[in-house]
Amino acid sequence: VLLALDMQEIYADQETIGKISAAGQLMQCSASLDVLFLLDGSYSIGKGSFERAKHFAGKLCDALDIHPDRVHVGMIQFSSTPHLEFPLDSYLTKQEVKERIKRIEFRGGRTETSRALKYLLRKGFPGGRNSSVPEVLIIISDGKSQGSTVMPAMQVKKRHIKVFAVGIKFPRWEELYVLASKPTERHVLFAGDADDAANGLYSTLTGSFCSAITPGCKVESYPCEHRTLETVKDLAGNYMCWKGSKQPNAVQASLCPFYRWKRILIKHPSRCFRTVCPDPCDSQPCQNGGTCVPEGLDKYHCFCPMGYGGDIHCAPKLSLECSVDLLFLMDSSAAVTLEGFLRYKAFLKRFLQAAMGWDSPMNVGVAQYDNDVRIPIEVGQHKDAFSLMKSIDALNFTGGETLTGRALQDIAQHSFRSTPDFVDMQGNLPRVVVLLTDSISQDPVAEASQYARDRDLFLIGVGSSFMRAELTKVTGNPKQTIVYSDPQDLFNKIPELQRIICSVDNPEGCQAQSLDLAFVVDASSGVGLENFLQLRSFVRSSCLHFSINRDVTQIALVVYGSRAHTVFALDTHTSNAAVLQAINQVPFLGGSASAGSALLHIYGDVMTVQKGARPGVSKVVVMLTNGGGMKDAAIPAQQLRHNGILVFVVVIGDVQRDTVLRVAGSPDYLVHISSYEDLQYYQDFIIERICEEAKSPVNLCKPNPCMNEGVCILGPGSYHCECHGWEGPHCESRVRGDSPRFPVPPPHSHEQQSSSGLQHFSRAPQHTRR
Repeated sequence: VLLALDMQEIYADQETIGKISAAGQLMQCSASLDVLFLLDGSYSIGKGSFERAKHFAGKLCDALDIHPDRVHVGMIQFSSTPHLEFPLDSYLTKQEVKERIKRIEFRGGRTETSRALKYLLRKGFPGGRNSSVPEVLIIISDGKSQGSTVMPAMQVKKRHIKVFAVGIKFPRWEELYVLASKPTERHVLFAGDADDAANGLYSTLTGSFCSAITPGCKVESYPCEHRTLETVKDLAGNYMCWKGSKQPNAVQASLCPFYRWKRILIKHPSRCFRTVCPDPCDSQPCQNGGTCVPEGLDKYHCFCPMGYGGDIHCAPKLSLECSVDLLFLMDSSAAVTLEGFLRYKAFLKRFLQAAMGWDSPMNVGVAQYDNDVRIPIEVGQHKDAFSLMKSIDALNFTGGETLTGRALQDIAQHSFRSTPDFVDMQGNLPRVVVLLTDSISQDPVAEASQYARDRDLFLIGVGSSFMRAELTKVTGNPKQTIVYSDPQDLFNKIPELQRIICSVDNPEGCQAQSLDLAFVVDASSGVGLENFLQLRSFVRSSCLHFSINRDVTQIALVVYGSRAHTVFALDTHTSNAAVLQAINQVPFLGGSASAGSALLHIYGDVMTVQKGARPGVSKVVVMLTNGGGMKDAAIPAQQLRHNGILVFVVVIGDVQRDTVLRVAGSPDYLVHISSYEDLQYYQDFIIERICEEAKSPVNLCKPNPCMNEGVCILGPGSYHCECHGWEGPHCESRVRGDSPRFPVPPPHSHEQQSSSGLQHFSRAPQHTRR
């Protein structure tokens, strides 16, 4: 694990890294001390590295208790000549020193380190106190001096000055070792990681001058490595060349050596001393294999494995508190292979460990199938998790044909009959079947799965992504279908399976959720009349899931070909009956499709206050299309999203996924359906996604509710419109006496925080949609 990522690395485990980080919040060298920075401002450093050196000096000041009675700080910049930036007695608070360091300007010149040291030997620490106050010199340089620094460095250290050498850029470490006090591993630092170097400085000073470190903290040594880049001359080989000859007008062929310069990385193994403080993870608060991640000195969070996280310490997620009869139907055919069968056993055990608990109200059984169906673990047979796990371990792979349809019909007829006290329990507990398969069925599944659903079995399908279409036929609902991308991803689906199992008694919906919803339906020739009628039927049945009135859900409908046409606006109809009747009158337009103009129409003529849109209410657009005419739709869709209006794209048939994905903005808002006949199966899923988003917080000023170029101003839980030449809550009325103005386009949203006067409207709390 790397603490410093540039030219110094500390090799330590993650726990130690966390303790070093925690120490940074406690470091404060408090003593009577004169600290002088000698800052390299030569051309070999360059302005960029010079700024980094200043940043590092500021970080070191954080570890020093700068005070008139304790630590004093001064600075000299050196290049061709030394230049006093500020003496030790100029600034006596930490804030003043750091602000002054920020104002220092790069001077440039040669790297005359020796001359700077001789300046100190001659003049001493500028502004320093008497000889009883210890002196610390911090040299920040790349170590590439123009002359020898051996003698002046030795003389400085003989005066009992503690010298730290800090490398910047690509340091020449050998020279820094010459400059630093002994032992060099405690006095040579690297400025590339300022926090780490500040810890190293504090650790060394604590052993010499500063007050004792915080109880529980200690200085420890770790192997580290200093690295630098050196330019060396490298023989590339011998190449043909031509030299002059003694004969007139003649040259002689020969082999000449060819050299090139290259940069090589040189490593200097060393040891680093760092202060390590205890962190809140030392007590190992995370359970069940959770990883503790410290957040400062006294806070932490646990990164929990899949299936855990019932509390902050990774307790098991006992989310299956619903009472169900649950049967897992495992594919054991030759097509799924032994490896796949063993993977399903492991998944089943992991799921039950995470979700069942010791006192779960579930009755669980396991069946496996190929040509025939076997029920080795009957529903409700085991009353404790231990015996259930042992029975799962004993399941054997059988091989054979993949007859999923036959298995479903057999399960519907016989699987739950053996539940204890079946006669008394029948009808009381929901019956759930989870199908685990990774192979296409060799017999029809549609009729058999319908037979099972007609007998009140709640079917859930789990399989690879290529199984999605068949699993959806089995479940009859895409929201009861779980697909995974790779074998490891299967185990990531445990929380989703938990949620779906318990949704059998908890149907989801948003009957009472405030929502402005617009359907945009492709009515172009590319869709065709027959398919358009199916889209129209889908919109009609979808509206049955919403409570349509002024206070809850408002629905608008737009159809488009080459142009968009509003069938009815958000505020046109105030009841479900009126909306359903209006949908029956929707015309087929024909012509080419322009999805971009349809979305622009939604932005300018549908989702506006003038057309009934309500500030503070979630706004969603659902576009139903075959994917034609989408090339011009990405930018209008982005404009809608930028103004707080979500865009769901439901595309039917073969399309270029990249094109429609740019319109949807994210795979989360794209539903791709293979045929118009399958559209009905996705209705619950689409409505569920709409309802999820409708619960998200919204921004009162997006889209802008103010008309006529009014500016929306957010206040605490409200907004108001700042009007220019207009008046009214939404700038809807012209101020008397104003000259007529040309019509203005739909306003964009302008957000500002304000609590100024004007009229406020508190129709919904102030939120911000993510």
